[in-house]
Formats: sequence, C-alpha cells, structure tokens
Amino acid sequence: MNILLIGANSAIATAMARLYALDGHSLFLVGRDLPKLEALRDDLVVRGAEKVALLELDITHTARHPELIERANTNLSSVDLALICHGLLPDQASCERDFVALKASLEVNVISTLSLLVELGNYLETQGGGTLATITSVAGDRGRRSNYVYGASKAMISTFLEGLRGRLHNSGVAVIDIRPGLVDSPMTRDVKKGPLFSSPERVARCIVTGIKKGRPTIYAPGYWRLVMFVVKAIPQKLFKRLSF
Repeated sequence: MNILLIGANSAIATAMARLYALDGHSLFLVGRDLPKLEALRDDLVVRGAEKVALLELDITHTARHPELIERANTNLSSVDLALICHGLLPDQASCERDFVALKASLEVNVISTLSLLVELGNYLETQGGGTLATITSVAGDRGRRSNYVYGASKAMISTFLEGLRGRLHNSGVAVIDIRPGLVDSPMTRDVKKGPLFSSPERVARCIVTGIKKGRPTIYAPGYWRLVMFVVKAIPQKLFKRLSF
C-alpha cells in the first residue's frame, strides 16, 4: 500500500507510520521539520518500510498543496491512503481576547486542512479510488467552554468530511473522520494528565485497525464514543454551566 502521511512528525502520525512500516508499506512523509523527517525515514526503513520519501513543507502554504500531491504521486505512483495529521492546540484564553491569535489557529486547523481535502479529494476521485483519512478530535462533538476554539475548528472539518464522503461515495473513495480523545503527546505537554489520557501508540493502533475495517468515523480509543455520547446527551441548560 502507498501511503501519503501529512504532519508526519506529530506523535500519532509517527506511531502510525511505524505500524505501517512493519507491514512493508511505502510512505511519503510531509512535515515542516526536515531533520525530524529524515530521522523518521531512517527509522521506518529499518522497521521494514518498502520505500520512504519525504517533503519539507509548512502546511499553511496552501499554494504548494498541488505540488505536494504531485510529488507524492511521482514518488509512489499512486496514493492508496492519504492521512492528514497536522494541527495545533491553541491557547484558548489568547484566542478569546485576540482575533489575530484566533485567526492564526484557524489557518492551521481549518484553512490548510480544507485546502488539502479539496486537492486530495479531487486527486483520489480522478484516480478512481483510495482512502482519505483526517484526524479531527472528540472536542468537535460539542462546544465546551474550556476549548471551544479548538473544538469549533475540528467540528467544521468533521462536517466537511461528512459532506465529502457523500460526494465521493460513487467514486470509490472512502472518507474517514478520526476522532482521538486525550493523548499524552507534545501537543498536550501543558495539560494536566488524567485517567482518560492514552499514549500515541495506543491511539495509532486504534486508527490503523479502524481504517483497515473501513469505519467512516473512528473514535480512538473506542471508549470515547461512549464518553461523547454521554457528553452530547447533557441538556444545554446544564451543559453551559459546566467548566470542563
């Protein structure tokens, strides 16, 4: 299988890449830190990846997204699975008080992702098949006061994915929404850890299994589906008073 992995240096993406390498797949890695990409490439080759190529790119440079896809196609010949894994956890307080900070977070979490989804959706549609998977978050299931900026950005991507899934259904393209819960990773280094946190490796295993089974929405780990079912069932009259 030929895999395009965008945001390859993220903790979850790296863990997924290692799992795919063990099965001998070919990967095209995209990220903005070239030394880290090169180190990951060497690691994946040792683990058994058939082929690993890479591209250094700041993903907010949307004008280069067509180039990204062209380079991936050239290196892999075709793309069977495209994984969008980049993103950031913005400072909620800063975004509440400063629209510039809010806009900067949306450039990463929304605008760049939508650009990739448009380009990759069209590419896979023309190709006549493949899987397009994007990491969103359980935070997008409901707007909580503690992180509604992040949650809103993920909710928009989830809604877009649902529509894109319908549009590409007859083209043989699968569109997958990956919704991790709390992950102990560099992104959450300043967040107090609790019992609901999972390792990137555990989350990656859930994702790889879910993609293999063709699940349209993957909660990772799976218990988050139940957690968010309960959260979504809380009446708004009560929910707006909660501080979590």
